[in-house]
Amino acid sequence: MRQTKDLRNRVAALRLLAVVGLALPLAGCFQPVYGPGLGGADMRATFKSIKVEPVPGRLGHYMTEELRFLLNGTGEESAPKYRLVIEFAQASQTPLIDTVTGRASANTLYARADYKLLPVNANSTTTPAAQGFVVSLADYDRVSNRFANVRAARDAEIRNAKALAEQIRTRLAADLAGK
Repeated sequence: MRQTKDLRNRVAALRLLAVVGLALPLAGCFQPVYGPGLGGADMRATFKSIKVEPVPGRLGHYMTEELRFLLNGTGEESAPKYRLVIEFAQASQTPLIDTVTGRASANTLYARADYKLLPVNANSTTTPAAQGFVVSLADYDRVSNRFANVRAARDAEIRNAKALAEQIRTRLAADLAGK
């Protein structure tokens, strides 16, 4: 019984030693995305220096305001180094139709946003600091009440705008952290 206990303790110690031995060379490889970078650059300060260009339309308004909050939630003004230009497309699809009434019983809103992060004084030939696209889908149920459908569609637009803004912020953080 005692030999089994000693053997378990030795195996546990060897496992711990192996884990520490494997993790030690990687200790300097990881850094937090939103903390100070290797060059001393702070991601929060970089986010504050991004000016979000207004996006037209209702979804664009929601997305612009959400991005402004996500990038600079303090309300402090700082000198912009970058400007974020966004173009988006939105579509609607009805995947379910009630066979009795012939009306759609559900709806899916599809939204895609193409973004470019450009230096403030960029011209048309300047390569963006970051660019890409993000996609979001939001479903909602449709009922016989017209006003409930309008409100449900607007709530789905707001959910799409928030999801797109969060995805853009995450992508910008990943792109800017590597530079």
